[in-house]
Amino acid sequence: MVEKELSSMHDFTGKLLQPSTRPVVLEYLTWRRAVRAAAAAGEAPPALPEIGPISINLDLTTACNYACDHCIDWEALNIAVRHEEEELRASIVELKKRGLQSVILLGGGEPTLYPGFGNFVRFLKGMDLQVAVVTNGSRNELIAEVADCFTKGDWVRLSLDSAEDETFQAMHHPKGRGIHLDEICERAGAIKAKNADVSLGYSFVITWQGSEREAGASVVENLGEMAAAAKRAKDAGFDYISFKPFLTRAEDGAEVMNPSQAQREHERLVSDIRSGVDAAMELDCDTFRVVESINLRVFLDGSWENYRRQPGVCHMQALRQVLSPLGVFNCPAHRGVAKARIGDKASWSDASAMTGTAKLLNTFDASQECAEVTCLYHSVNHFLEGIVSAGGPLEVLLPEMDQNLDTFL
Repeated sequence: MVEKELSSMHDFTGKLLQPSTRPVVLEYLTWRRAVRAAAAAGEAPPALPEIGPISINLDLTTACNYACDHCIDWEALNIAVRHEEEELRASIVELKKRGLQSVILLGGGEPTLYPGFGNFVRFLKGMDLQVAVVTNGSRNELIAEVADCFTKGDWVRLSLDSAEDETFQAMHHPKGRGIHLDEICERAGAIKAKNADVSLGYSFVITWQGSEREAGASVVENLGEMAAAAKRAKDAGFDYISFKPFLTRAEDGAEVMNPSQAQREHERLVSDIRSGVDAAMELDCDTFRVVESINLRVFLDGSWENYRRQPGVCHMQALRQVLSPLGVFNCPAHRGVAKARIGDKASWSDASAMTGTAKLLNTFDASQECAEVTCLYHSVNHFLEGIVSAGGPLEVLLPEMDQNLDTFL
């Protein structure tokens, strides 16, 4: 097998140690220690300081022009809830005051279907925020129109999950004429042509026979197209292809990995996926990267069940949240789940989300609520928990790292 270091895009601990992010993390950890000291002394906990998440997933809309068989947000699509533009902008302004540094536009629906998508992207960049867009690629021309305002470190990732148009159509069921894989990849090139600083990614969720989004809703297998998809991405001028395993939703709504659905033995499934990764990795070079997600890395090395063992407190829910038309939620893995709801969609516009954040930090037991989740933030959560629990000065336990990473969490 070709060995490869985990991509810097998944180095969440490193991202929190940068000069731009570390002050917020220090303030948060100081408060968490004070909360525990107050509990030990039988005293009321101190109020959450005037901080907010460093990074958010912003679901601009629930509208989508695809009907993907593997969509994790299927039940939240095309429902009659939406943001109020003024309210949404007020939330961003308030979050920026509290330390917000990056926004990922994705989730729920297709972000380019949001009315005024381009104007909102320019608003975010005018707030000096890092911005990323996850899109289905059907309206790349709208992203190309605002590509000039993106800055180095910003990225656009297309959810394509295939190498052949026949597979693409079977998986995504695009609504409308002229939505084909060749045309999508060609139009994606216009984004890079407008601004070479934009990092352009090709997302590939690996699916296998037997996978189900929900009972009775099977998905199309694509794992045989991994290497061919990497070649298509490289030939089309993408900067990287990102592979991740298919996730489904547990009964409690959490996003979980469930390889037991496969119609082939687990060892055979791992071997087939590893072969696909290795073949794709042959195309990895200085100008084109083949990226394995954390979930895929631990799935392949057999440690994925260890990543279900979370500390009692999910510290990342204070530092990274989801803002959607359905409300504010503590994690992308619990998007739309009632028990993970911090507040309504406007709760950051008036800072009432502070109350919900503080409450969930004390009541949401991640060791139980996330017991089935193979968590992307497993390592960084245990790192932060170790600092809160340890004695000694935070300045020493949380060393500042002068490195050039983005702030997307």
